[in-house]
Amino acid sequence: MSALPPATLEGWYALHTAVVMDWRAFRALDASGRAAAVREVQELFRTQASPSEGGWSAAFGVVGGGADWLFVHFRPTLERLNELELRLRQSRFGELLQPVYEYLSVTEAGLYHATSEVAREAEPGSAEFERALAARAEEELRTPHIRTRLYPEVPAEMRYVSFYPMSKRRAPGQNWYALGIEERTRLMRDHGLTGRRYAGRIFQVITGSIGLDDWEWGVTLFARDPLDFKRIVTEMRYDEASAVYGEFGRFFTGIRISPEDWPALLRAEDAAV
Repeated sequence: MSALPPATLEGWYALHTAVVMDWRAFRALDASGRAAAVREVQELFRTQASPSEGGWSAAFGVVGGGADWLFVHFRPTLERLNELELRLRQSRFGELLQPVYEYLSVTEAGLYHATSEVAREAEPGSAEFERALAARAEEELRTPHIRTRLYPEVPAEMRYVSFYPMSKRRAPGQNWYALGIEERTRLMRDHGLTGRRYAGRIFQVITGSIGLDDWEWGVTLFARDPLDFKRIVTEMRYDEASAVYGEFGRFFTGIRISPEDWPALLRAEDAAV
C-alpha cells in the first residue's frame, strides 16, 4: 500500500511568471511608444481580470526577489493559457520584459482521506476500488470547499501575494513516496490544521505540477497583512510533513497592481490614458 497515490481533483491551469523590465529600452521609446506600451498592459489586465471563458489574471509588484512584477494567470485549459502567454509576449509591452522565473501547474485537491478510507474497504487497483474512489471524488467535487480550491476567487482586499514552489523529499529515511497512505493522510491532516487557524487571514491556492514543471507543487498565499505570510510559513515548517519531508524553492512576494496603477508605476506621466 506504500505505493498508493492519493486521488486528486484538478481545476484551472495556472501560470506564474516573474519578469524584469528593460527600463533603458522603455525610456528610449518616444512619448507615443511609451503611451502605447502602457495602454497595452492596462488593457490586458483589465480585460483578462475575469475573462468570459473562466479564470482570471492579476499583476503584482515584486518586492525584492530579483524581479519587477509577478503575473499570475488561471485558465480552464492549457490552450487558453498559452494564447494569453503569447499575447503578452507579442505585445509592445511584452517585448520590454524578460522572464526570470516561470512556473506551470494546475489547481489541485489531494484526496488523501478518501483514498485511505476506500483502500480499507477494497483492494487498491481493483475494479471495486476504482468505482468507490470515483464515487467519493464525485462527492468531494460537489462540495463548496473543494470548488473553492479548484476555482479560487481571491478576496479583493487581500492585496499581498507570496508564491513559492515545493516538493516532497525522496532521500533515504525521508522518502515521502515510500510512506503508506495512512501515514501520509495523517501528516497532511495535521499540516492542514495549521492552515485552518489562518482562515480569513490567508487565502491559499495549491497547484500541482508533477509532470508539468521541475517542482511538485506551487503555493500561492494571499493576505491583507504581509506579516501573516511569515507567521503561517513559520508555523507550517514545524509540522512533520514540512520539517521532515518538505523542500522549498524560491519565494516571490508582491503587492497587487490595478490596471489604473500602471502609468504611475512606469513613470509615464505623458502616457496617461
